[in-house]
Amino acid sequence: MKLHELKPNPGSVKKRKRLGRGTATGQGKTAGRGMNGQGSRSGGGVRPGFEGGNMPLYRRLPKRGFTNIFGTVYSELNVEDLNKFEDGVEVTPEILKSEGILKKQLDGVKILGNGEITKKLTVKAHKFSKSAVEKIEAAGGKVEVI
Repeated sequence: MKLHELKPNPGSVKKRKRLGRGTATGQGKTAGRGMNGQGSRSGGGVRPGFEGGNMPLYRRLPKRGFTNIFGTVYSELNVEDLNKFEDGVEVTPEILKSEGILKKQLDGVKILGNGEITKKLTVKAHKFSKSAVEKIEAAGGKVEVI
């Protein structure tokens, strides 16, 4: 088999409709747009969410809650994720980001206590849960709040 012999499976590739190319194309004189009205005009059509004059869904639903624009959002990380490092390493948010363990560093890093840690590490982060502190110190490591 050679590259020039490759062909798609029968029926998997469909020819596109060539609209506005005359009556011989099988699309008739209106090119599938119907007779008159907003949909037949160029640039016509309604915006997304328009329901023909009805009160649209996004306005019928009640508003709920409050978003604090000054709130702090932490990137969360479990202690089991820290086992990737060697013994005695100082783990900082910058190292976590460069290793790809943290996708994005939001307003800070919080270490949570899910899982077990077997390495002796010095962990620097903005916040720690109580169980995370206990597990890191039980493994012989140190915890430093930035």
